[in-house]
Amino acid sequence: MPEVPQAWVGLARIRRPQGRKGEVFADILTDFPQKFAERRRLWLVSSAGAPVLASETWDATSDLPQARLVDLTNHWLHKGGIVLHFAGIDSISAAEALKGAIVAVPRAERSALAAGETYIDDLIGCTLVDVSGAETVPVGPITDVDRSAGAAPLLIVRRPAGELLVPFAKSYLRRIDLDARRVEMALPEGLVDLNAI
Repeated sequence: MPEVPQAWVGLARIRRPQGRKGEVFADILTDFPQKFAERRRLWLVSSAGAPVLASETWDATSDLPQARLVDLTNHWLHKGGIVLHFAGIDSISAAEALKGAIVAVPRAERSALAAGETYIDDLIGCTLVDVSGAETVPVGPITDVDRSAGAAPLLIVRRPAGELLVPFAKSYLRRIDLDARRVEMALPEGLVDLNAI
């Protein structure tokens, strides 16, 4: 049996059976759904009730999830999601048993990015710093990223007064230093106070 990796990147979350031959319908969690065509060996991960970050990347060292290596035999995009068919899953009841599982790859195998691009999940845990004024001002830690809000993802930043939503727009971004766990942005005046929820 292959060694179970400790850190994962989720590609899809299985919602329900789709069809009668074991196919499943899943929500897409990746910006690269075309990569399913290149991947045949995937993992089905269930974290046994442990929360999974909305970014769909998590470290399993503290709460080792159940993981199962599977072979993807077919897939196609369907109604804003993706239909997946795995070898050995050939009935509705077998597909039903996969409901809620995350289709994942080891973090070490995620797709390479072009220069200047960053994985959204790498931003989680970084400190957002406002560099728009004469002095830099720490805003707070980035706890999540909402990619469903519109053209630009929203960074969800924890502050003592509550969560702050900050558009992750290129026009605001000045520098990302993943080694220092720091994201520098020139935020518009008043955004920090206006957007607190």
